[in-house]
Amino acid sequence: MAHDKRDHGDGGIDERGKDRWRLRYRVGGKRFTKTFRGSIGDARKELRRLLKSGEDNQHVAPSRITLAEWVRQWIALLERRGPDSEDTPRRKRGLVNARTLERYEELLRLHAVPTLGARPLQQIRPTEIDTLYTTLEQRLSPRTVHHLHVVLGACLNAAVRKELIIHNPVARAEAPSLGDSDAGTVLDQEQLAALVQGFRNSTLFPIVSVAAFTGARRNEILALRWSDLDISNKTLTIRRALEQTKKHGRGTKEPKTARGTRIIAIDDGLIALLVQVHEKHLRIKAGVPESDTVDLSLVRLPPDALMFPSPAGDDFSFTRFRNPYAVTKEFGRKARGLGFPKLRFHDLRGTHETLLLDAGVPVHVVAARCGHDPAVLLRSYAKRTKKADMSAAAVIGALSKGVLGG
Repeated sequence: MAHDKRDHGDGGIDERGKDRWRLRYRVGGKRFTKTFRGSIGDARKELRRLLKSGEDNQHVAPSRITLAEWVRQWIALLERRGPDSEDTPRRKRGLVNARTLERYEELLRLHAVPTLGARPLQQIRPTEIDTLYTTLEQRLSPRTVHHLHVVLGACLNAAVRKELIIHNPVARAEAPSLGDSDAGTVLDQEQLAALVQGFRNSTLFPIVSVAAFTGARRNEILALRWSDLDISNKTLTIRRALEQTKKHGRGTKEPKTARGTRIIAIDDGLIALLVQVHEKHLRIKAGVPESDTVDLSLVRLPPDALMFPSPAGDDFSFTRFRNPYAVTKEFGRKARGLGFPKLRFHDLRGTHETLLLDAGVPVHVVAARCGHDPAVLLRSYAKRTKKADMSAAAVIGALSKGVLGG
């Protein structure tokens, strides 16, 4: 068996098979060994790198921990550290809620671990990450692959901080393209009116109305309480959002972004609709049929009573959350029946924003109303509307009239 003998401080290399070597070296008086695959020249280069890393105080002790094992540790770390964690892709706010963490785990478990899970962290190369992305792009959307890139990068950044690896291979891989985001379906004013009217006999009518005329997200609406409605000032306050996870079930969390906590001005028509829903709840609480004329002023709902609680079950509760996925499914089914086959519930938010911007409402006002970053809103709006370009053409046409012979 071949040996590459060196001075004591230079380490040594032992052959362990074809293109397989054991590297022996010391750092700080401690002995280390590392298995290496490649040519003898590459093995010598790797040994020199290890020795130099010791001299530069950047040495990372060899570890056999695999990607799959580290993913489990990283997720457990985030669960333990909760909202104060720094080891997440959402470093700007430092937040990671339960549903988001569940999504991180799902992305890594389904799309990274099957291919690279058995690989030791220290042996994963950027080219392997590139190959993973190329393979996934054949069956997943660009947005999903890009999201995996961000999460995997955060996961391995944490491994660098824990001194399990020296460099993050994701940082040296080719970042996948985000692609063109789906702008969704945007309704014009007449279509929106027809859609909302089409839900009038549905239990989703007030929920759809709030979404259409406030631009609030589905889970923000399903977390609304009656205490969030200010009838005298005609406002609706968004303070929380519904969150559903496999581990914890349904609960609430802070809005999606820092801008998410906001006060929305609402019109008389929406006020009247919500007052009707509130009165219906009071009647349920008092056990009074809708046909009876009674004074409901003394009836009180629970302080945390929801505007749109779950209607399911015989033991009705004013504080039981609706199933958000059931709402989405029922909305899609009803919308298809009304002639909107591709419409998603979230498209009501995009429609609300687009109609306001097309009407000339300043972007910062729309952004504040919908809890958006103005720059992000403008990028999304540019993909959704044609009216803005037509308006620009009309302005240019007026300027050029008489100059170009028009």
